[in-house]
Amino acid sequence: MTGSTRDAEGAAPTTEQQHEIDHYLQTYREMAGFVPPRIQARFDSLARTNPELLLAQEKVCNLVTYTDVLDQKTVQLILFAVLAVQLRDAAKIHGHAARRAGASWEELQAAINLAYLFGGVSIANHAPSILEGVAELEAKAIAEEGTVR
Repeated sequence: MTGSTRDAEGAAPTTEQQHEIDHYLQTYREMAGFVPPRIQARFDSLARTNPELLLAQEKVCNLVTYTDVLDQKTVQLILFAVLAVQLRDAAKIHGHAARRAGASWEELQAAINLAYLFGGVSIANHAPSILEGVAELEAKAIAEEGTVR
């Protein structure tokens, strides 16, 4: 079965696949200043067991995340609000990415306020800790990189 993920299971990535994997890891470093731990774990696991699937997942993510229609600040603010309304931990990573892309604290708060419309009081109650998580990531990035974008 050519092209089957079953054929690729347990296979190490080819040199070309590894180059693509490294490129996608770099997009996370550029977005957040680091590769988020869960993302890194997924990369590590799938690079060993199914690099073809990993590359397919990342191609889809990049197709929707890096668009000519929306700038990265807007993309990251939308992702921040979507994840905040779902009370996902990744909201703080995308809030941090929005800050790196030029979003102000006021813009993050406005995104949280929009999330509140559909998530209710739980979102408002979690907002301070979400924003605190963004601030912690920003402080860590400043310490490690010396700058925030």
